[in-house]
Amino acid sequence: MQVRGLRKTYTMGTNKVHALAGVDLDVRPGELIAIMGASGSGKSTMMNIIGCLDYPTEGSYTLDGIRADTLSKNELADIRNQKIGFVFQGFNLLPRTTALENVELPLLYDRSPGKKKTKELAKEALSMVGLGDRVDHVPSELSGGQQQRVAIARALVTKPAIVLADEPTGNLDSKTSVEVMDLFQTLNDKGITVLLVTHEHDVAEYAKRIIELKDGKIIRDQVQEQRRAADVAATMPTDGVLA
Repeated sequence: MQVRGLRKTYTMGTNKVHALAGVDLDVRPGELIAIMGASGSGKSTMMNIIGCLDYPTEGSYTLDGIRADTLSKNELADIRNQKIGFVFQGFNLLPRTTALENVELPLLYDRSPGKKKTKELAKEALSMVGLGDRVDHVPSELSGGQQQRVAIARALVTKPAIVLADEPTGNLDSKTSVEVMDLFQTLNDKGITVLLVTHEHDVAEYAKRIIELKDGKIIRDQVQEQRRAADVAATMPTDGVLA
């Protein structure tokens, strides 16, 4: 993934707000990157553009060899479905739908040619996040940590080029947050590229690289030689059951 000269300007009445002011960024396959910044720093705007939810005012964005900034809205929708996995703070699961059906949903919207075995792929994704025995459970029957695991499985099911996680631990307690970050680290160790937005420094330390934005510009781009390991054992309940 590559962005060059990325700018985003919003017009508010007679004023212009420069949310992004010329950002250059390369994300290599297999990276786990945390994006940080205060409110108004531009991190949400950048994630919206990287997630093909918005267009830049200027600059280029290339994802998996495709210039996303030149595509139509319908083409962007296809890119979102096929090449980007989204994980949200609020899980965004359908409440009356099983874990399997929630994970299967992106495959049902896939308009690319070829018949896919959607249920088998959904089961495979749930097994990857440790929920192979929870396929028939609806969200209300799952803990917060398990619901976020379902959301991560849904992000993985299309085998995307990149997973974008927006404050993925924001609604979780500290123990469950560590478990979710342990899962991200495990998936990343398998070669999955993850880009996450967080305002929590403790969470950012689990990443391999930290990028900090201020006033629409990158002010820090730091590779962590020794990323923080998510120590699930230290937060494990006495019965040994993960949240």
